[in-house]
Amino acid sequence: MAAPTAPTLDSPRTPATSGSVPRPVRRPLPPHVPLAVAFCALVGVLAALTEITGLWPPGWLAAITFALAGWAVLTDALIRYGVRRFGPADYVTLTRSVLVGAVVAMTADTSHPRGSVWPLVVVASVALAMDAVDGQVARRTGTASEFGARFDMEVDAFLILVLSAFVATDLGWWVLAIGAMRYVFVAAARIWLWLGAPLPVRMSSKAVAAAQGIVLTLATVLPHTAALVLVAAALAALTWSFAHDVRWLYQRRDAAPTEAPTALTEPDTGEPPRRRRVLTPLACLLVLVALLAPSRLADVSLAVFARIPVEGLVLAALVLVLPTRTRRVAAVLAGIGLGVLTIMKLFDMGFQETLARQFHPVYDWAFFGPAVGFLNDSVGWFGAAGAVVVAVLLAAGLIVGMTLAVLRLTTLAVGRRSVATRWVAVAGVIWVALAVLGNPVATKAASNEVFDDLRQVRADLLDPGAFEARIADDPFRYTSGANLLTGLRGKDVLLTFVESYGRIAVEDPAIAPGVDAVLDRGTDQLRAAGFEARSAFMTSSTFGGGSWLAHATLQSGLWVDSQPRYDTLVTSPRLTLSGAFDRAGWRTVGVSPSIVADWPEAEFFGYEQAYVRDNVGYRGPNFSYAKMPDQYTMAALQRNELAATDREPVMAEIDLVSSHIPWTHLPRMIDWDDVGDGSIYDPMPAQGRTKAEVWADTGKVRAAFGDSIEYSLHTVISFLTTYGTDDTVLVFLGDHQPSPVVSGENASHDVPVTIVAKDPAVLDAVAGWGWEPGLNPSPHAPLWRMDQFRDRFLTTFGAR
Repeated sequence: MAAPTAPTLDSPRTPATSGSVPRPVRRPLPPHVPLAVAFCALVGVLAALTEITGLWPPGWLAAITFALAGWAVLTDALIRYGVRRFGPADYVTLTRSVLVGAVVAMTADTSHPRGSVWPLVVVASVALAMDAVDGQVARRTGTASEFGARFDMEVDAFLILVLSAFVATDLGWWVLAIGAMRYVFVAAARIWLWLGAPLPVRMSSKAVAAAQGIVLTLATVLPHTAALVLVAAALAALTWSFAHDVRWLYQRRDAAPTEAPTALTEPDTGEPPRRRRVLTPLACLLVLVALLAPSRLADVSLAVFARIPVEGLVLAALVLVLPTRTRRVAAVLAGIGLGVLTIMKLFDMGFQETLARQFHPVYDWAFFGPAVGFLNDSVGWFGAAGAVVVAVLLAAGLIVGMTLAVLRLTTLAVGRRSVATRWVAVAGVIWVALAVLGNPVATKAASNEVFDDLRQVRADLLDPGAFEARIADDPFRYTSGANLLTGLRGKDVLLTFVESYGRIAVEDPAIAPGVDAVLDRGTDQLRAAGFEARSAFMTSSTFGGGSWLAHATLQSGLWVDSQPRYDTLVTSPRLTLSGAFDRAGWRTVGVSPSIVADWPEAEFFGYEQAYVRDNVGYRGPNFSYAKMPDQYTMAALQRNELAATDREPVMAEIDLVSSHIPWTHLPRMIDWDDVGDGSIYDPMPAQGRTKAEVWADTGKVRAAFGDSIEYSLHTVISFLTTYGTDDTVLVFLGDHQPSPVVSGENASHDVPVTIVAKDPAVLDAVAGWGWEPGLNPSPHAPLWRMDQFRDRFLTTFGAR
């Protein structure tokens, strides 16, 4: 508002008579001070609403966006109107804007179940009632001005827009016309300049405008029919009022301005125009990709990028209101943050494509070592090293490039402050209206991504303590060996994991026919050899990878679905399944041919002997990831442990990895007597299909996966028919489903599980499990969680 000139020491209002002490002059506050106070007040109101109504982050985000955009608009308006300080009435209007921000928060919080609307009604009613106060203050203090009138009108208009959008969610989209009509009128005036001419003051127009907010507030608490009639009447009155004004302006259009005000030109930075025309759009594209790109590859589409990111509005408003030095710091921090956000989204995409879940920032770094090892096995050390270098350069380039992009856009926005402010204001109005309506065009995807990551980090940091308590709660911790596994005395128990053997292998129409044929034929072969089988399903704790998590889950009877849980578990005294066999007198063996380094966890699992790649005598080639064929792994176990006649019974966990991704260079079954030291396999990798052949087509990948599962299952069945005895008990199961490239989107975590034995007493003992006969479970077979197996197994076979 245009305020009177502040008195000085020489003005007549402060006479300096002899012997008198002049009163100190109170300098007016610069505009940014009350704006900052209003922002802090809004934060306080939001905190109170969080306690009272359970306001969620989306509401906070909408209100903060409103506040920062309003700050930028007011700063620009003060400059354009030549106002150097707020007047008394402006402080009242500024207070009303704080209440409007609270209304924005409550109406935009669509993610929170809406309960009582009374807090909204109370706050909106106070804001509407104060509309009469600022006018009275302006007139009584003689500080009425064009700026003050415009400020008051914009706050009223925005409140009505927000309330109309909120009521429209109940009564229908047509209610939004009440709030949108004024903004449509202003937009039309940019095209038909005669609509922007001054209008005479009409009491009828004031009354109609004042009634809109009251009617919309009442509509939130009235019965549906009454609200419908009242709002329709208000819309009709508003339409009449605008039509009357348009008609009056049209009749006087010849006296209206004929030229639109010229826009500010882009500041001359000394940069060549051609370079500027390339780099500025590229900077916009980089920032939009960071803000709008989804974290799932399947969700990428052009529609995703046709949205308004609220984070962009907040960033633009910030750079418009912050002082120069602080603005540059904020721009650099924002650029680094957007770069990190983009990297996290890329991690999420990678994990979704391989493990069907998002990246966990706290503990998923442990997967990068195995990933590099997998690349080394698949493409060689040179290719793996190149991939690591490219990944590091990409991450650094994203952070640096995003920072430069934000700095460029910041310079452009500040250089064209008025134009940038108008765009922020327009986009902010549209975003808030659409957010209240729940329209996905008003997106907060980047904030949701950050919020989800922070929530996941908090959960991951708190989890180890709760998990330690579960580790200690072990009903078998102090059970003596004499009271463990009495129903399996004298039996060789082979617990065999088949890599990636998931439910998809026995149910997918494109994969299952071949796998089912192997299982059904195997059932007949085993039955002919005197074996019987029972099968079901288990839900694995992992998907697409992280096999060690599934192994630990089944062995420990605990849900081990993260690396911190695994690390905590393997340093604890928890009794594992193989540890129970060891306590009960079995010779316990761990066979994991994919391990190429030390295996300290072998002691935790209770293995007396651990077999890895380098101590099983293998002299043959690698088969892509697999260090040796499954048939050699089983043959080495037979030769090293089971062939002796004078020995203790053996309990072994065997990890078969020929069916590990990438499912190429697969071996073939050979005669068991020909396995030898594995050199017979030398020509086989070159005879198999390469990654270039298989991975060029998804259908070929799925077919190769099926082939690998058939090979592994054929190995297990053939081993039993060749070497199985009356005292052999085999439990074989998958560790997890294959990656989404095979399993598809939203696949379960279920894997088949089978127990095979010759001794009828073993199968009689598990009759209560309800598992189905044969090696091939039907879709209706029982389903257990994998962490239930240890306790059920120990209880069934005689733990006391």
